[in-house]
Amino acid sequence: MSSENKSDEKKNLEATLKEKVLPLVEEQLAKHWGVTIPQLEADITDQLKREDTLFYITPHTMFREARKQFKAAFLRRELRSHHGNISHLARALEIDRRSLHRVIKDLELDVEELRQNEAGEDEQQVRIDQRLRIAFDQYKELIQPQKMERMYEEIPALSRNIAKMLPQQHLTWGEAEKEFEQQFFTQALKEHQGSIAPAARCMGLRAETVHRKIRKLRVARTENL
Repeated sequence: MSSENKSDEKKNLEATLKEKVLPLVEEQLAKHWGVTIPQLEADITDQLKREDTLFYITPHTMFREARKQFKAAFLRRELRSHHGNISHLARALEIDRRSLHRVIKDLELDVEELRQNEAGEDEQQVRIDQRLRIAFDQYKELIQPQKMERMYEEIPALSRNIAKMLPQQHLTWGEAEKEFEQQFFTQALKEHQGSIAPAARCMGLRAETVHRKIRKLRVARTENL
């Protein structure tokens, strides 16, 4: 995707969040809590701005296995979004059709099964639901349990409404891999307080490889090294 198109998508997303999504969130907060919380609203918009490559990976998974899990999850989603059409998907991901076939074969993905299951639960709504819960979870200790429970009960409906408003984000294969690696290495370093050696051992990589990766990906490290 060209940088110009990427910039337009970002502006469109930010405008939608500001003009449509935030007023909806504020309405729900006022209804169930009687107040609005600017920091919570900022946390929600930050979550919804994140690229759609965030997939759950089991903690302490080796890097190569985590990357395999990510590729499989990402391609399953994209294949469903493109109704199993390999040619269309290859163009959208900006990769060679033969390369895409090879990856699908290596990951043992059943394209026909994914075509048949394409009418399942809306995936964007599921991702939005997860992002909202992540944002609200940070306020569990500050809000009365009864009020918190009422808000959680509203999340499915809120997610459906937001999913209708948000523009679809489009990533190439290269962009998706980079986003995944940034998330993976950031989390690994965070779990080890920025220390390279133990993070590398946990990921099954050499420390030199981790140094090179975080420089290339521009992953921030903590000062506690």
